[in-house]
Amino acid sequence: MTEPTPRFWEVFFEVFERLPRQGPGSRASAARALDLCSGLPSSPAMLDLGCGTGAQTMHLVELTAGSIVAIDSHAPSVELLRIASEERGLADRVQPRVGDMGRPDHGAESFDLIWSEGAVYNIGVDSALRIYHPLVRPGGYFAFTEAVWCKEDPPSEAKAAFADYSAMGRVQDVLAKIDDSDFSLVDHFTLPNEDWWDEFYTPMEHRIEELRTKYTDDADALAALDEVAQEPDMRRRCSDYYAYEFFVVQRG
Repeated sequence: MTEPTPRFWEVFFEVFERLPRQGPGSRASAARALDLCSGLPSSPAMLDLGCGTGAQTMHLVELTAGSIVAIDSHAPSVELLRIASEERGLADRVQPRVGDMGRPDHGAESFDLIWSEGAVYNIGVDSALRIYHPLVRPGGYFAFTEAVWCKEDPPSEAKAAFADYSAMGRVQDVLAKIDDSDFSLVDHFTLPNEDWWDEFYTPMEHRIEELRTKYTDDADALAALDEVAQEPDMRRRCSDYYAYEFFVVQRG
């Protein structure tokens, strides 16, 4: 696979930073996962890792009375979240920070709830369960989504799309990792197909078409847009083979 060029990444972020969210999910699925976190304090301390521009960050703030530290390594996305939280009068409850989700700079038992949608693959489920356990207060939760295979022998294009995530397995593989960790499983569920389209792929395709018009004479940019467009196209053809699963685990 050809290494992406700097120009590709420029166009990639020009697409993704302006989307309602940067991966599959929805407010409804966030609420469903949050409902599994019974016994949270009335104003929980939360940590959102790999927050992107913060769609799920805002959902958590709307669905709770708590405060949230939101971390991402991509500074422009963090800045967009900061602006959005200020515009919505939530700056006192949302703390956007540039940081490494694999090395969270927080003390032991700092949070009632750690959240991560579509980002745990960056460090792997095993590492996430190990690294985040000490940060959760006893009785607290870690909720995360993870890409999983749904069938054996997925098409080559699907395998190629997830080639950078060699540890991707099936739901039972993630459950085995949870079982081997210091967390205990609360429950898990599969994100519905509309979570891929309503606020992610449909806006992505609209954004791609906008940028095709902008870059009509820029061959490199058009090639990058063609590459990004392969992702929703593949979802149409191969959706039976892979999914995102929401897992909620608890510290004893």
